[in-house]
Formats: sequence, C-alpha cells, structure tokens
Amino acid sequence: MFAGHRIIIFVVLCLFALCAMSSGPRKHKRRKTTDERIYLVNADVLYYDQFASNTPGAQVLNGNVQFRHKGATLWCDSALFYDRENSFEAYGHVRLVQGDSVSLTSEEAYYDGNDQMAEARHNVVLKHRGTTLYTDSLNYDRLYNVGYFFEGGRMVDKKNVLVSDWGEYDTKTRKAVFNYNVTLRNDNLTINTDTLHYDTRSSLAQVVGPSRIVSGESTIDTKSGFYNSKTGQTQLFGRSKVMNGEKEITADSLFYNEKTTVSEGFNNVVYVDKENKNSLECDYFWYNDSTGEAMATRRALMMDFSQNDTLYVHSDTIRLYTYNIDTDSVFRTTHCYKGARAYRKDVQAVCDSLVYNTKDSCMTMYRDPIVWNDDRQILGEKIEVFMKDSTVERTHVIGQAFSTEMLHDSIHYNQVSSNEMFAFFDDGNLYKTEAVGNVRTVFYPIDEKDSSLMLLNYLETDTVRMFLQDGQLQKIWTPRAEGTAYPMSQIPPGKEKLDGFAWFDAIRPVDKNDIFNRRGKKAEEKLKPQKRHTAPLQQIRDGKVETVKGVETEL
Repeated sequence: MFAGHRIIIFVVLCLFALCAMSSGPRKHKRRKTTDERIYLVNADVLYYDQFASNTPGAQVLNGNVQFRHKGATLWCDSALFYDRENSFEAYGHVRLVQGDSVSLTSEEAYYDGNDQMAEARHNVVLKHRGTTLYTDSLNYDRLYNVGYFFEGGRMVDKKNVLVSDWGEYDTKTRKAVFNYNVTLRNDNLTINTDTLHYDTRSSLAQVVGPSRIVSGESTIDTKSGFYNSKTGQTQLFGRSKVMNGEKEITADSLFYNEKTTVSEGFNNVVYVDKENKNSLECDYFWYNDSTGEAMATRRALMMDFSQNDTLYVHSDTIRLYTYNIDTDSVFRTTHCYKGARAYRKDVQAVCDSLVYNTKDSCMTMYRDPIVWNDDRQILGEKIEVFMKDSTVERTHVIGQAFSTEMLHDSIHYNQVSSNEMFAFFDDGNLYKTEAVGNVRTVFYPIDEKDSSLMLLNYLETDTVRMFLQDGQLQKIWTPRAEGTAYPMSQIPPGKEKLDGFAWFDAIRPVDKNDIFNRRGKKAEEKLKPQKRHTAPLQQIRDGKVETVKGVETEL
C-alpha cells in the first residue's frame, strides 16, 4: 500500500520539477531536507530479502519495533524499514512521540526521514498539550510542526469541539485552520462556516466568509468575526446581523460580551423590532441584555410603523430603560434628548427632549415643545400625549399653552392662549378640546358663501370647551366671558395677534430627512417663565370669589 503511494508521490514530484524548470526560476524557497539517518532502536524479529516481490529492499521488522529520528520516537507492532531511502512503513498500534508535548497514534503510518514527514492513517489521534485532534488521515510535517487532515477531522480543545472536512494544526504556534463544512460547538454557542481560524492558547476563533452563529435564542449571520470562549467576547465585521425572535440588529461592526451581556454596534446600525413595529438607526448602538438598557447616538433615528404612516424621530441621543424585567409587570421608558425632531405626514414636532413611558403609554415633550398638524400649531412649556393601542387618545399642554391655526389666506390666524390645554380623540379623530386658566382667544368666523373672513372675535374667559365632528367645529362652551368683535376693516393695530404669538413654520420638519437639520428658536422667541394673568371673570367682593354660570353656544 505505502510502496505504491511512494511511487505516485515520486511521479508527481518529478512532474512538478519539470514544470518548475520549464517556467523559469521560482521565488519561493526549496524545502529543507536532512541527511540524518533513522535509527532502529529495537525489533524482536528482523529479516531481509532483497529479492522479495512484496517488500523489495525493505527490512521486515516484527514485535516491539522502535525507531528514533531527530528527537522523535516511534513505536509499532511491525514495520518495513527502507534504510537506503531513510524511511519506513509502520503497522499496528503506531505511536509517535516528539518531545514532551506531541503524541501521534494511528493504525498505520509512513515516515520519510529526509523530509521529516509522517503520514498517519486510520483512527489517527494527535495530542498536543490540552488539544486533541481526531481524524482518519493526517500528514504531520515535523519540519514545520504542522499536521494536515483532509478526510474529515474533529478537534477538542477545552470546552470547544471543532469539526471540518479539511484542516491543519500548528504545534509550534498552537493555531489551527479549518475549511469546508466547519462547525464549532461549546456550551454557549454553535458556529457554522466554511473557513475558521482557531488559536488554542487564547481560545480565539476567527470565521472568514459566510457564517452562522447560534447562541441561545440568538442567531448571528456574518462574513467576518472573532469569538473568544475564554472571555465570552464576540466581534463581528462585514455587515453582520444578530436575530433574536422578532428583533434583529445589523451593523458594519458588532461586539458582544457573554459575561456582561453587553452589545455594541458601530456604523450604519439598524435595529428592528417586528413585534412592536418599530426600528432604530444610528452609527453607535449600546445594549445590555440583562438590564434591558440601550443607547443610540450619532445620527440616531427612531421609526414607528404602527400607524398607517411611519413616524420618524431624531435626537442627539436615544436611551431605553427597562423596569421589572423578566416579570409580568415589565415596562420601558424611551428618552430622546437634545434636539428632538419628529416627522409624520399628518403631524410634526420639535422639542429639546421627550420621554415615552409604556406603563401609561404617555409621551412627554420638554423645553419649548411645538407640535404641528396641517395648518395648526400647538406649543407650551410641556406637552403630554397619551396613547392607546398606538393611537393618540388625549393630549395635555401644560404652561403657557398656545394654539394657532393659520387660515386659508396665510395672513390671519385663529389663536387660543391659556395656562393649560386638553385635546381628546376617538379612534384617532379629534372630537373635543379644552383650554383652562386665563383663556384669551382670537377667532375669525368665516362666511360659508364666499369663505371670506367676517370679523375678529376677541374673547377673555376662564375656560373654553370646543366640540368637533368630522373635523368641523360644532359647539363652543364657556363660562361668562368678556370680549369684543371687530369688523375686518376696523381691527385696531396689534389686536389681530395675542401676546406671545409666533408662527414657527421655519423650524418645522418638512420631510423625514429634514429632521436631521436642526433649526432652533431665536433667543427672544423661547418661552420664559411668566407671571400668570388674573382670571378676568373673577370678582373679589368682601374676601369672597363670585362664580358665573357657564354659557353654551351652538354653531
């Protein structure tokens, strides 16, 4: 068997040499050979027949055969020793030991002393320190300290088990390379790839090419990555994706630590939550799986797909906090701060910061918040939006509330100013509004015949309730009010606008891309603490406050 194998190798080498000579000198170095002879240490039986047809030129050895060559010792049951060629074939319980760290066992082997190459076959086991390699065919190059397998192999290193069709292991550097149908398994994950580099000293695995990593409920697709089983750290490159149930994250670079359960994503990060119909994009993403805390920054963009149209929200930083995690009472808060801007076709908003709490489904906007809907603008010191099934249920504007509606001529505006404002919705449709505390209004009734403005109606009161149907104003309720009506041609200068009026259309996001273009208020336009107006309909007599019955007006 091995004699025929040597003839084939000889022919291949001759052809290779002819090709080399025909193509000119080659740049790579020629393989080093040695003239140190193989030393036969022991054999119970030895005989030699130079005319034997089956073993020409070989010494036949049987029983406790032992060879030694350049610091390595080999034992076997029987052997054919080719003294002239400085090689031998070994059979039965073959065991090669090199130094105090390398041990190679097999059923058969061929050893070439000149090239220092051992070819082990059948039930091959290579042991080196704490690493064991199992295969059926292995060539061990003693010159370069590398073992090659090419008919399938399995390496066991600590808690890691690696399987592949082809591979090599360097006993000097303690590094391995696996190719074709590669699988790495341990208690924490499974890696499937076509090419994997593994360092037994650091327990660092590197995948090259399309790969899939399964860890618990998470699945990772990557083209380039590193995994360290000692530290539990995973580093992924080449547009990698991590999937966990209905959630997935994709980034140019991803880092994950099993021990701290912290993930980090860099550049073009896309986080998608299919269950809650939202996603997050940024250039830096941080997430702690144990605490449910997350942070996104560097062009952070949050998108919500739960409505008919997508809501886009941008701010410098977006943070997520999870409370009572892994319990039935879990809830989360999302914090968007410094320059929050939002856009949806039917609503736009800007503010310095906002917080959304899933416990009460409330979104709160802080510091100069402004909300637009079509030709309407609402602002105040703080705005609360309460949701139900991802649909607005009611809103609450707190402090210096100001509602403005631009009329069709783009010159005149309906205005309401008060301490607080409320708006109530039914299935997403506004049906009731309420302004409370120091209410002042400027309202322009419209002639239904020609849509012209009839007059300016100025009103001061304590409370105004408006009832709508299909977007049309049906009824207004107020307590006793004081007001004045001015014909359009006799409006006194300054009466057409309330104190604090401003139309902030210039800073309004015009599309989903414009939310990244921050345009703030001018210093003189920012809300400042104001002393509350005295309620106009309260008359103090003898230390008592008189109240006036409400008045309801049908439209």
